[in-house]
Amino acid sequence: MSRNNLFKIAGLIAIITIISKLIGFARDVVTAHAYGATTVSDAYFYAYQIPALALILLGGLGGPFHTATIAVFSKIIPDLNEKPSAEVQSLLNSFMTATGAFFLIISVLIWIFSDSIIHIIAANGSPELHHLASAQLKIMSPIMLIGGVVGILYGISNVYKEFTFTSLSPTIASIAVIAAIMLFKNDSTGIILAWGTLIGAVGQLLIQLPVFLKSGFSYKPEFKFFSPKMKNIRDILFPAMVGTTIGQINIYVDMFFASQLLPGAWSAIGYANRIFQFPVGIIITAMLVPLFPMFSDFVGKKDWNSLKYYFHKGINSLWFLAFPILAFIVLFSHDTIRLLLERGQFNSKDTIMVTLALIYLSISIIPYVARDTLTRIFYAFDDSRTPFFIALFSIIVKASMNLIFISHLGIGAITLSTTAVTTVNCILLGVFAHKKIDLEYRRLVIIVIKIFSATLIMSTILWGLKFAFDLLLPDTRLILAIKLCIYAISGIFIYMTAAYIMKISEAKQLISKLKRILPFAKIAESASPEG
Repeated sequence: MSRNNLFKIAGLIAIITIISKLIGFARDVVTAHAYGATTVSDAYFYAYQIPALALILLGGLGGPFHTATIAVFSKIIPDLNEKPSAEVQSLLNSFMTATGAFFLIISVLIWIFSDSIIHIIAANGSPELHHLASAQLKIMSPIMLIGGVVGILYGISNVYKEFTFTSLSPTIASIAVIAAIMLFKNDSTGIILAWGTLIGAVGQLLIQLPVFLKSGFSYKPEFKFFSPKMKNIRDILFPAMVGTTIGQINIYVDMFFASQLLPGAWSAIGYANRIFQFPVGIIITAMLVPLFPMFSDFVGKKDWNSLKYYFHKGINSLWFLAFPILAFIVLFSHDTIRLLLERGQFNSKDTIMVTLALIYLSISIIPYVARDTLTRIFYAFDDSRTPFFIALFSIIVKASMNLIFISHLGIGAITLSTTAVTTVNCILLGVFAHKKIDLEYRRLVIIVIKIFSATLIMSTILWGLKFAFDLLLPDTRLILAIKLCIYAISGIFIYMTAAYIMKISEAKQLISKLKRILPFAKIAESASPEG
C-alpha cells in the first residue's frame, strides 16, 4: 500500500468514523436526556462493562480477536483475489468454532451469576442499584457470544482491505439504542437500554457477513484446535486476551472506588469517557486500522526501513491531531457538555461532574495514541506477552492512585489515575519495543516541540477570545452554540497557520489538499515564509 493510498483509506475511515461517532454521541444525548446521571443510568453503565469486555475490548477493532486474525491470516492468504484455500477455510472454521463455544459458556455463566457479579463490581452500591444492574446484565449476557465472533469478522474484512463495514459497525449499535429509548419512553428500570444494546450487538454481527461471504468464506463447525496455525493464533490471542482483561480489571477497580462517591459518579465517568473517545476514536481508528496490516506485512518481509517510516508517519499524524484536541477539551469541555447534555434529567451538577472527569482524562490523549501505536508494533512481531505483563503492572498503579487521591480529588481521581496508567504503559512499551527494533525515538523530539508550540499559540489566543466573549455576550444556549463554533473555526485556522509556518509536514500535506476549497488554507499557505 502506497503512502497516498494509506491516507486515502485513513481519510475514508475518518469520515465513516466521524459519522459513527456523531450517531454515538446522539445516543449519549438521548440517554442523558432520558436517564440523566442517576441510579438507573449507573446500573446500566455497571452492567454494560461485562458485555463491553467482549464486544468492544476483546472483539472490537484493535482487540485480541481482530489483531490475531490479521496477524495470522494476512500472512497465509497470498492472493486476495482468489478464493481462500481449503487449509485457510478450515483454520478459520476451527477458530470461529472454538471462539463461539468458549463465549457461549461465558454467556451462560454470566446469566446465571449476574447477581454475584454485580455485587462484586459495585460492592458499595445500593440494593436498588444491584437489582437494576443484575436484571440488565442478564439481558445483555448474549453479547459475550457475539463479541469474539465479530472480532474475527472484523479481522477478515481488514485482511481483504475492506474497512467500510468495520468502521460503520458501531453505528448500528447506537441506532438500536436510540430507537429503543424513543419507542419505549418512561423506562424507570433501564431494561429498554439493555435490550437496545443487545439488538445493536446483533446488528453489528450481521453487517459483517456480506464481506465475509464475498471473500469466498463460508462457515461450518470444525474442531482442528491443535494445528500449527491454531497454535500461532493461540500464542497471539491468549496473552492479548488476558492483557485486555487486565485492562478491564482497571475499570472494575474504578467502579469499586466510584461506588463510594455520590450517586451518578460512575455515569459521569462513563459520559466523560464517551466524549473523550469521540475524537480519540476517530483518529485512532482512521490511522491504526490501515497501518496495523502494513506493520505485520513489513515485519514478515523484514522491511525495517518501511516499518520505521510508517511508525513515524502514524505517530506524528496522531500527535498532530491529539495536541489541539487536548487543548480544546481543557478550554471548552464545560461549555460543550452544558450545550449538548444539560437538559431533561441531566442538570448543572451533572455537567460539573462530567467536566471534571473529562479534563483529567483528556491529558491521557498524548500517551494514549502513542501506546496504541506501539502495541501494534508488538503484535506485528507476534508478541502479545510484553503488552500483557505491562498491563498487569498497571493494575497496581491504578489501584494505588485511586486509593491515594480519591479523598482529595473525588471523581477526578478516577480519571487522573487512568491518565497516569496510560503514561506508564506508553513509556514501558517504548522501552521494550526498542529492544526489538530501533524506532529512532529521537526523531520525534523536534516534531513534538513544533506541535506543542503551535498548540500553545492557538490555546493562548482562544483563551483570550473566550475571556472576552464571556464578559461581553449574554449567557444563552444559542449564544453558547455560536461561541463554540467560533472557537472551533478560529482554533483550526490559528493552529493550521502556525503549524504550516513551522513547516510541520502534516499541516503542509493537509493544506495542499484543502487549499482549493477552503479559503483559510490559501491564507495559511501565503503566510508561510516560503509563500
